[in-house]
Amino acid sequence: MHMQALEPGTAASYASTETEALAQGGFTQDEIASLLRLRQWYQHGGSDRVNIVRHWEFLKFLVMHGKLHA
Repeated sequence: MHMQALEPGTAASYASTETEALAQGGFTQDEIASLLRLRQWYQHGGSDRVNIVRHWEFLKFLVMHGKLHA
């Protein structure tokens, strides 16, 4: 997997744009802060993601094989 490094300030700019989009979507500042904390927690392995990933992979398999319609 090829990942590019972000230039300084890019991550902060993206977070600001993302926060603005959430605010425009009707989320309060407290809700936005909670969402951002949850995302960081999940991205850094703060949960048992293996079970979730297995469920998603199984659902994807069912959809791909016509056993479940999206």
